[in-house]
Amino acid sequence: MAIRYPMAVGLNKGHPVTKNVAAPKHSRRRGRLTKHTKFVRDMIREVCGFAPYERRAMELLKVSKDKRALKFIKKRVNFCRHRTTTYQIQCCHTAVADTHNLPDL
Repeated sequence: MAIRYPMAVGLNKGHPVTKNVAAPKHSRRRGRLTKHTKFVRDMIREVCGFAPYERRAMELLKVSKDKRALKFIKKRVNFCRHRTTTYQIQCCHTAVADTHNLPDL
């Protein structure tokens, strides 16, 4: 970029100034997962367990009906959250399966 001169006309007209860099607004953090929220959600999951529709989806995943489980969750949960919910249930299902398939020592 060309040097700015204190002239009132031309491409680079006006007094040369440095841009003021503003800190990002606090509202930009909306939706970000905090440590406390994650802890609370994990605690609730541990105490309450799974919802009935989540248990049914896990049963469908057990018998390798992935597409059917996805459609079922899509119907129960709103359309925007079905992929996230399916992913969470699959993670829980694999974690449970891994703990049950430990080798005997």
